[in-house]
Amino acid sequence: MPVFEYKAISKATGKQAKGVIDADTAAQARKKLRDLELYPTDLKEGNAGSASVSDTGKVRKAGRGGVSSRELSLVTRQFATLLKAGMPLVEALGALLEQTSSARLQGAIYDVRDKVNGGKSLADALGEHPRMFTPLYVNMVRAGEVSGALEGVLVRLADILEHQAKLRAQVLSAMAYPAFMGLFAIGVIVFLMMVIVPRITQIFVKQKAELPAITEFLIATSHFLGYYWWIIVGIVFGVFSLWRLWISRPEGRKRWDRMKLRFPLYGGLHLKLVCAAFTRTLGTMLQSGLTMLPALDVVTTVVSNTYIQDIMVDVKGGVRRGRDLAVPLKETGLFPPMMISMIELGQRSGEIEDMLVRVAETYDEDVRLTIDAIVSLVEPMIIILMGIFVGFIVLAILLPILQMSSNI
Repeated sequence: MPVFEYKAISKATGKQAKGVIDADTAAQARKKLRDLELYPTDLKEGNAGSASVSDTGKVRKAGRGGVSSRELSLVTRQFATLLKAGMPLVEALGALLEQTSSARLQGAIYDVRDKVNGGKSLADALGEHPRMFTPLYVNMVRAGEVSGALEGVLVRLADILEHQAKLRAQVLSAMAYPAFMGLFAIGVIVFLMMVIVPRITQIFVKQKAELPAITEFLIATSHFLGYYWWIIVGIVFGVFSLWRLWISRPEGRKRWDRMKLRFPLYGGLHLKLVCAAFTRTLGTMLQSGLTMLPALDVVTTVVSNTYIQDIMVDVKGGVRRGRDLAVPLKETGLFPPMMISMIELGQRSGEIEDMLVRVAETYDEDVRLTIDAIVSLVEPMIIILMGIFVGFIVLAILLPILQMSSNI
């Protein structure tokens, strides 16, 4: 849809306003502005996608990026509340514009409301903003529209988004202190090697005394870091660039994602995160009215590991041939036995949806405990390694001093 840049006089304030509004023709743009109690003084066609305007006449840049899970969760919950209160769909979307502070989200909601008002379904309108509304979001909304339970589906979506935001915040906060400790340790070691050690060892060099091998090694290392640090930086940057290039290719990304599952400590945590996301999303989609195969198609896009995504193709094939979900999952040899057993129990009892959500809750708690265990292990490891290195420096400095004292 074309967009028009305008200058107008606001009826409410009498002040001049300017911005961008979308419309099929200039006449329709003027009508939209008048509906917003803005009287255009200048109107010309502008660049599509540059911005959108809200009902109050304020300019909102639509942008092309996404929004945070927490922000989208809040808007989704507000949307569900408005619909539960009996507000029509288009009016509820209009009310969301006033409750949203994100310019990107406002632009997307404005466009969605416009398209719904034009006859499109809500899911189709949301699907035109893939960077903001994921396939999971769109397909759950579509299921809610078909089943007539859109309000309940939106509440479940808000719960999922809120949980994702909370889990991400927990992981970041848990890893923040070890990361700080690691960077601090590296900074201290670099400072000692490039500033302190050269000044002390210079005294030994001037004495022209025979130095222990450990001291000579310390002097050579300090000299190399002082004069050739740029080589180390270049190597690190080069390795990082090659790694980024490698994982940007499909085959490289798949191999890297497979390697991540084998990393000590992190591999088990990563698999638990994948299992939690898989079971929670699948269970929620089944509760929302989707059947198993369409739900698996969407869940596959939610899994962040491309290696597991390829495995899910075989799982979907098994389900398509009429097998129970637990059977092809077990044949992969990847998923934990506890998860398989609980899914089998859910299938036998006819409560697979609720059982999947329970599995997700179990893994959520397991993830939290695993993170705590990793953090409690990493912190002393950093302290021990730093102590060993500082002890090495102290020993390399003390040995020649003791040697010179004995000679005297």
